[in-house]
Amino acid sequence: MFGLASNTAGPTTNRWTMFVPAFCTHVCLGAPYGWSAISAQLTRENGLVASTASDWALDLATYPMSVMIAAGGISAAVFGKWTIKVGVRKALAIGGLLYGTGFGIAAAGVASHNIGLMYAGNLLCGIGYGCAYTPPIQALIDWFPDRKGLASGLVIAGFGSGALFFTPMMGLLTSKFSTLPTYLGNSLDIVVEGGKQFARVGGELQEVVYATTSEIAKLPYEGLVEGFYLAGSGNTGVGASLATIGAIYAATVVFSSLMIKRPAPGYLPAGYNPPVTSAGSGANVHVDTVLKTPQFWALFGTSTLLATGGMGLIAVAKPMIQNVFADAMPALVTTGFASAYLMAMAGGNLAGRLGWAAFSDKVGRKATFYCFTLGSIPIFGSLPYLINQCIADPTGPLAKLYLGAFCFNTVAAITVLGGTFAVLPAYEADLYGPKYVGAIHGRFLLAATVSTIVGPGILLNLRKMAESQAFTDLLSKVDPQAFAAKFGTDIESAQTLIEAKTLTISKLMTIMPSGTVDPSPFLYNNTMYTMAGLVGVGAMLHFMVRPVNKKYFEKIE
Repeated sequence: MFGLASNTAGPTTNRWTMFVPAFCTHVCLGAPYGWSAISAQLTRENGLVASTASDWALDLATYPMSVMIAAGGISAAVFGKWTIKVGVRKALAIGGLLYGTGFGIAAAGVASHNIGLMYAGNLLCGIGYGCAYTPPIQALIDWFPDRKGLASGLVIAGFGSGALFFTPMMGLLTSKFSTLPTYLGNSLDIVVEGGKQFARVGGELQEVVYATTSEIAKLPYEGLVEGFYLAGSGNTGVGASLATIGAIYAATVVFSSLMIKRPAPGYLPAGYNPPVTSAGSGANVHVDTVLKTPQFWALFGTSTLLATGGMGLIAVAKPMIQNVFADAMPALVTTGFASAYLMAMAGGNLAGRLGWAAFSDKVGRKATFYCFTLGSIPIFGSLPYLINQCIADPTGPLAKLYLGAFCFNTVAAITVLGGTFAVLPAYEADLYGPKYVGAIHGRFLLAATVSTIVGPGILLNLRKMAESQAFTDLLSKVDPQAFAAKFGTDIESAQTLIEAKTLTISKLMTIMPSGTVDPSPFLYNNTMYTMAGLVGVGAMLHFMVRPVNKKYFEKIE
C-alpha cells in the first residue's frame, strides 16, 4: 500500500497544503505531554478515591511520559538514516501503526494492573513516534528553504499542542468509561494488617480506603462524600480510554502518510535565491560527521538543560497545581482549574514553538537561545517565592495575583521548552546545512531523551525527599492518642502505613494541633531552585557554540 504513489511532488503542488498532514501527525505524537492528565488517576486504579497498597506510586505513574519521549529520541536517532532511505510516507505509516499499537498494549497493562505491560506499550509508542517524528520536519524544511524556522516551528507546534487534544479527550473518555466505587460509610470497625485497612463486607474482610473531603475535592467525580470505600469496586476508565485514543492516533498518522510528499529534487520557491554559506553554496555536514563537531555537544548540552526544567514541570503539571494550591484556595483551584492549567501548559508549548520559531527567523537562532538560557533562570528561581507568598495569605488581596504569576511563569517555562525543540532544526540547518537536517535532528532528539528522564526524575525524587522530611516533622508533633484513634494502630507503625499509602499528609493534617502548617505546598521548592541552577549551566555551554569549521563539510564535486 505504501508504494502506490511517489514520495515527491512536482513544482505545481501548493507547498502550504503539506502543513496539514505534518501538523496532524505531530499533534498525535505530542500525546506524552498530556500524560499528567491521567497520572494521578493511575495512582488510584484500585482505590479510585484514594490509593491502595497495590496502587502505583506517582513516580511510576509519571514515568510513562519519560519512556515514550526517551524511546522516541533514541529511535529517531537510530532510524534517522532509515527514514531517509524508505521515504517520508512509509516511515510515517509504520510509525503510526507502531504508535497506536503501543497505546493498545499500554491500555491492556492498565486494565490488568500490570505495570510491565503498560511500560512495554509506552516503549512501543516511543519507537513509533521516533519513526514518524522527523520525516514531516524534513519534508517541510525542503518545501520552505526560505522560512526554515517557521516551517519547523509550525510542524513541531503540532507536537507541542498534543496535550491540547489528549487532555480533554482523555477527560471525556474516562468520564464515559469510569464507574464509582462502593461507599461503605463514614465509620467502620477497621482492622489494620501490614499497613492496609480492612473491614467486614459481605461476611468477609475486604480492603477499604478512606477519602477525606480534601482528597475528594481533587477528584474529577461528582457525588462522592468523605468516608470509607470498598477497594477494587470502581474503575477509573483509563485503560479503555487509552485503547480508544490509540486507535484514533494510528488512523490519523497513517492517513497523513498518504497525503504528505517531499518536493522534487532541487526545488526552490519562486523568487528565492539561497544565500552563500561560509563554506560555499550548498555546504552540508554529513550526519555521520556531526558528532565529531564541538558545536554538536555544546548545543546538545544547552538544549538538554533548557528542556529539563520544562519536562519536569509538564510531567506533573496537574497533580502539582492541586498539591500546591488546592487546600489553601479550594474555591478557586478545583479539578477544572487543574485541567485548565494543564491546557494552558499545552498552549504555552504550542505558542512557544510557533512564536519562538518565527522570532528566530528575525533575530537569528543564537540570539533566540540566549533569550532561552538567560530568561529561564529568573523564571524558575522566582517560583518558590510566589508559592510562599500565596500560601502565607491565601485569602488576601494579592493571593490571586501571586497564583496568576506562578501560572504565568510556569507557562513561560513551557514556552521555552517548546521553543527549544522548534528552533533546533533551523539552528542545525544554519550550522550544518539543510541536506541532512532530518537525520541530524534525530541525533539532537536524544536531548529530549535525557531531559525527559532527568527532569521528572529530579523533580519527583526531590519532592519525595521533601515529603519524607515533612512526615518526620509532622509525626514528631502529632498526639499519639489521636493518631491511634484515627488510624487504628500506634504511631510506631507510621512507616508501614505510609508504605501502604494508608497514611498521607492530607490525612495526617486532620489530626494535627491547631496552627500546624501544611507542608504540601512547599514540597517542590528545592526542585525549582535546582532547575534554575541547571539552566545557568546551559547558558554557559551556549556561549561555546561557534560556526562549524570548514573541514567538517562535505566536499563539493
